[in-house]
Amino acid sequence: MLEIHLIRSNFEAAVSGLQKRGIPQAEPLLQKVLDTDQQRRDLQLKLDKTLEEGNIKSKQIGMLMQEGRKDEAQSLKTETSTLKLQSKGLQDELQDLISKLKSQLYDIPNIPHIQVPAGTEETDNQVTEEWGTKPQLTDNANSPHWDLIKKYDIIDFDLGSKITGAGFPIYKGAGAKLQRALISFFLDEAEQAGYHEIQPPIVINEDSGLATGQLPDKEGQMYGIVDSNFYLIPTAEVPITNIYRDSMLRAQDLPVKMVGYTPCFRREAGSWGADVRGLNRLHQFDKVEIVQIQTPENSYVALQEMCDHVKALLQKLELPYRILNLCGGDLGFTSAQTFDFEVFAGAQQKWLEVSSVSNFETYQSNRLKLRYKKDGKSVLLHTLNGSALALPRIVAALLENNQTPKGIKLPPVLVPYTGFEQITNK
Repeated sequence: MLEIHLIRSNFEAAVSGLQKRGIPQAEPLLQKVLDTDQQRRDLQLKLDKTLEEGNIKSKQIGMLMQEGRKDEAQSLKTETSTLKLQSKGLQDELQDLISKLKSQLYDIPNIPHIQVPAGTEETDNQVTEEWGTKPQLTDNANSPHWDLIKKYDIIDFDLGSKITGAGFPIYKGAGAKLQRALISFFLDEAEQAGYHEIQPPIVINEDSGLATGQLPDKEGQMYGIVDSNFYLIPTAEVPITNIYRDSMLRAQDLPVKMVGYTPCFRREAGSWGADVRGLNRLHQFDKVEIVQIQTPENSYVALQEMCDHVKALLQKLELPYRILNLCGGDLGFTSAQTFDFEVFAGAQQKWLEVSSVSNFETYQSNRLKLRYKKDGKSVLLHTLNGSALALPRIVAALLENNQTPKGIKLPPVLVPYTGFEQITNK
């Protein structure tokens, strides 16, 4: 959530940033937060004075008792009892105001970075880089991946639907090995880049969802577990970042670089049609996630470093890609800046998103209470994360772009992991 002192000291910039997201009523929204915070400050001051007055009178009671002035002491006891009741009422009122303020802040998204373009539509996103050559498929090898997976019997949607439901496919044979190969490849590359591997739980509690901004659930994307406050994770970012909830780090511990593989679960409510066919959108999918915890002055250097890492993966997989600097209206709720990576799928003739790399600045760390000591002061850290990479659309592009009449050739970098160079029809 946003830091109140930054809203107060940079009010016009905060309003302008939220307007970049397409929030026209940004000024009254932020002003309401400042008004509530002022009420909280005034009430805190009143409470402090009441407590101080009670403490002074309590000390006076002891002195009066020692001097034998019992009637005066009794009178003060009555006054202190009244002050205690007043203090209790003020404390309850203060807690209500704190809850109200937190609720107001939870409803406000992050302020976009100055380099984020204004806009509310996908067409307002800026293409910052494009790499590779789009595949030229032949007439006898130009099938979309949903036909290829049936031809080579490597993924079964019908069987997954029977066991669970739509969007929960079963991978088998070469399809399962390809999944395992990609996960191992991505993890190995991250380890070589200095990331520490984590295997986190795939179920989180409510506190973890609140800390990284998945709750309150703005989009209803998470699967909740009945009769509990547990949720299936939408991404490994959530449990991995929560490792450092309520933490005070040392400067020498920074930066923190972590990587983890998990299955991910998303409801994707309302998703249907040709754009979500096959592997294009699933309710359960595998993903390798990279996470960094950085000092504020180094976080945007780290963001570029993480983007370079994703670029290297896609180049080694020989997949043509482009990078988008997301506009304000297309940013995730908690992000200050996000770069989306899309690969080109030859048979579909379309770009498919495979990674988002984001800097949240202090938005998550303020909820996490994740800080470090700098010059004797407590400073909120910046959190970043990125998909490196999400598997389904990577697999879709690999299948479509590398198909031949005799089979699907794999990029050489994956062969040591799969043990075969080509997927063939057995």
